[in-house]
Amino acid sequence: MVKCIKIIKEGFVKTFGEEPLLVRAPGRINIIGEHTDYNEGFVLPAAIDKAVYLGISLRSDNEIHLCTENLGEKYFTRTEEVRPLAHGSWPNYILGVYAQFKKLGKDLPGFNAMLYSDLPIGAGLSSSAALEAAVTMGLNELLETRLPPISMIRMAQLAEQEYAGVMCGVMDMFASMMGKKEYAIKLDCRSLAYEYIPLSLQGYQILLLNTNVKHSLASSAYNTRRNECKQAADWVNEGVGGIMSLRDVTQDMLLKYVRPKDITIYRRSCFVVQEQKRLEQACADLKKGNLKSLGKKMNQTHTGLSTLFEVSCRELDFIAQCLADNDAVLGTRMMGGGFGGCTISIIKQSAVETTIAELDQQYEECMGTSIIPYLASVEDGTTILRETN
Repeated sequence: MVKCIKIIKEGFVKTFGEEPLLVRAPGRINIIGEHTDYNEGFVLPAAIDKAVYLGISLRSDNEIHLCTENLGEKYFTRTEEVRPLAHGSWPNYILGVYAQFKKLGKDLPGFNAMLYSDLPIGAGLSSSAALEAAVTMGLNELLETRLPPISMIRMAQLAEQEYAGVMCGVMDMFASMMGKKEYAIKLDCRSLAYEYIPLSLQGYQILLLNTNVKHSLASSAYNTRRNECKQAADWVNEGVGGIMSLRDVTQDMLLKYVRPKDITIYRRSCFVVQEQKRLEQACADLKKGNLKSLGKKMNQTHTGLSTLFEVSCRELDFIAQCLADNDAVLGTRMMGGGFGGCTISIIKQSAVETTIAELDQQYEECMGTSIIPYLASVEDGTTILRETN
């Protein structure tokens, strides 16, 4: 963290000639509960020790100057010209947040912003949500809008939806904003009620393995799966009424009202309903300190994501299968939207180095590229860094 703060602070002063407000916003892991957030179900994320660092200051004019230390790229616009850029453009995540503040009805000045990150992009660790959380908290502080955390989370979510074009749920922004060291967050994505669940690893380690691939299906398939889930809920609602989302649906309802209409949508919705049940059981496991039982549920989740929800890929499945045969690994699953990115595993600390070395050799032989390992610890959420010297 100290290195990252030094880089962003010195870079900002060199570029803009003034001291910035500094914000740290972490990425997130999700222990279990994948693709349940936009179905108004429960998720179990946690903030991690890898983060986006943002330096930001207000200007006295209407200019917006953005730059990134990692990519060495810059972007310039004016406040009255803020609009979404081409899909995938990194300024969208910053401009989208600024647009949410404009909706509050205030005349906003321009601003300077510089970002630096030790959070890998495209690995399923929600780097975009972290950036949005950082900008939201930074502007809230500088503009003295005094927004509560829930309002900032919603603004960050809308920024992603309206400017990045991804109809995401609220989990990623919530985890980045509200994370707590050594705890996961059981989050109700409908009400945003939440509970901190102890995450005691007892000699085990969270291991993330980046497949080093991101297939082009990822963004479009995410939106397709979201639409499929909504269709399933609508069909059940036609039959029984009172159904707002798959959160309200049982397996028996799916059999009666969805399976006869579309077998693919039935399979998608089956995964979501099963995953919600697994998450409740996983929270009970963590409260009891039963990591072995939690690991089994992680394995079941990966199987469902691969065979029912069909958002995995051969690289993710390869890693999951290899680690399923490793006695030092309690559980492994793909994490995030799918079609690439990271797996998450719970592994004995004493076996981390040998496991990575063996798996990397196998992966390179079969896939023609290397995996990138990350060890993750669970940390606090988005924070303004008051002490920067």
